[in-house]
Amino acid sequence: MERAELRALVRATGCAEERDGFFFLRDPQRNTPLPTRGLDSTVETRESDVASGWLCLGTGGTSGGVKFARHDERTLSAAVAGFCAHFQIERVNAVDVLPAFHVSGLMARVRCAATGGEHLAWAWKRLEAGDAPVLPGGAWVISLVPTQLQRLMQLPAVVAWLRGFRVIFVGGGPVWPELADAAARAELPISLSYGMTETAAMVAALRPEEFLAGQLTCGAALPHARLAIDKEGVVRVAGDSVFHGYHPEWRDTREFVTEDLGTIDARGHLCVQGRRDAVIITGGKKVHPADVEAALRASGEFEDVAVVGVPDAEWGEAVVACYPATTARTPSLARAIAALAPHQRPKRWVALADWPRNAQGKVNRAQLCAAVIAGPIAFAASAAPRGLSSMR
Repeated sequence: MERAELRALVRATGCAEERDGFFFLRDPQRNTPLPTRGLDSTVETRESDVASGWLCLGTGGTSGGVKFARHDERTLSAAVAGFCAHFQIERVNAVDVLPAFHVSGLMARVRCAATGGEHLAWAWKRLEAGDAPVLPGGAWVISLVPTQLQRLMQLPAVVAWLRGFRVIFVGGGPVWPELADAAARAELPISLSYGMTETAAMVAALRPEEFLAGQLTCGAALPHARLAIDKEGVVRVAGDSVFHGYHPEWRDTREFVTEDLGTIDARGHLCVQGRRDAVIITGGKKVHPADVEAALRASGEFEDVAVVGVPDAEWGEAVVACYPATTARTPSLARAIAALAPHQRPKRWVALADWPRNAQGKVNRAQLCAAVIAGPIAFAASAAPRGLSSMR
């Protein structure tokens, strides 16, 4: 894709703001301040000569302050080429329910434009209500986050509609086994994927036939990416789709050290264990929030749940389970913890009236932690059975 074409596409999103030659994509509903350029003369000259990294994509809003990752037509084109080669798709047609300021929403547009395919933007609320578009012939793809897939699985007509896609990409968070099992039973062509703003979306993906055969990894690396696990168990990504740094910095190295912990199995498939900065150390033991969340969901007691760690004088950190206060019935907490080891069991249970899940389906964990620490003004503690909140 040429620069002029990409810039026209970015302008057409309605989410872009141009400043000093840079294009910033951000949520128009949020008053996110744009960074000052802040480049010293040496870097400024080099940026002017190379003219790279002009497209700045917002990232980081679920765990802290928003930063802007610098991309351009070369990083995005590399991502498109790897995507098409991995899935053997020449012309990408996409139904898009994600906003353009999110990397997955932007890349859906870029893939379609770069390959001459059709891009169909569709309001998520319409699809969630059962109003699915009629699609013309050809192979179509769609990207969803796990919570979106969970909600659509409750609508038989939409499930039948999803079954007609070439690929349904599911990313942005872990998929719990019960949801994966339901999708497999429905014969949905799911691709569990892994990627982020800094890598121009997916760099690893499970092919639908692998998912339907029972695999639940993030799949193998796409051709344009190289994955490695360092000695601390952290996922590292290298390749031509890796960003040029956070604005205003410039970086030449094409490797990104993520905040995710993972392993690579004998097949070369990536298995993500959760974020390094989300690991809870309680009483000297490590607890991965994703493991606890999966067990709580599997109990059938929660439609939505998130686990965070908060400072605790006795344990160092305490495991806290949060769920929406709008839950239809009071969960049985004794049943919910049955599959958890003692050190994994939440010491506090809190119900939140204003559940902080964004348009992409991600829970803002920073907001959860802040609200838990703030106390009962922000949260209402659930009534746990006697002794449950102090289980070791």
